[in-house]
Amino acid sequence: MKLRTSLLVSLHNTMANACGRKIPSHHVLGREDRLSVHLCQNESLALMGQVSKASIDALTVQIKMIETHVEKQYKIEPTYLGLLSLPGVGKILGLTILLETGPIGRFRAVGNYVSYCRKAESTWKSSEKVKGKGNRKNGNRYLAWAFAEAADHAHRFDTASRNFYTRKLKERNSPIAHSALANKLARAAYYIMRDQVPYEEGKLFG
Repeated sequence: MKLRTSLLVSLHNTMANACGRKIPSHHVLGREDRLSVHLCQNESLALMGQVSKASIDALTVQIKMIETHVEKQYKIEPTYLGLLSLPGVGKILGLTILLETGPIGRFRAVGNYVSYCRKAESTWKSSEKVKGKGNRKNGNRYLAWAFAEAADHAHRFDTASRNFYTRKLKERNSPIAHSALANKLARAAYYIMRDQVPYEEGKLFG
């Protein structure tokens, strides 16, 4: 998935630089090849786009094969279904979060869990002055990736998440807004797993 994402980002950046336009992701990932309408009638650019799409399509097939296999291996349980109700979390992200977290009882409080997911503030401040920074590499890198992916999907497809992201974006910048949303989702996941309850939008964004 990381490799496919890197190819998508590379293709997006190339198109933006060469043609001054953005490509909707579904024009690349979709079954119909609608990529050609974005290629500026440039033969070299068209070839690059075709090669990139072929690689992306091949990775998509492999990802689906792995997802199907993983789903068959795991016994569905209520906690997993609860995670699927979280914005931006699909089957594989749900399994990743559940299995990488392990027994939720080992985390004394939600802050401990969010820190383990590398989604907590690592800057130490006193009187609004930065006094130092923690080690952002502590914790679980797979959970960090999972909640980053979830935040990316959530702010694009979930209204409440998008509104929260937009507010944060106006206050600071894109990376901080994305991190803030990932933090929110990690906190929600903790309570979903601890209390065996589904996601409630009002509690997260209310």
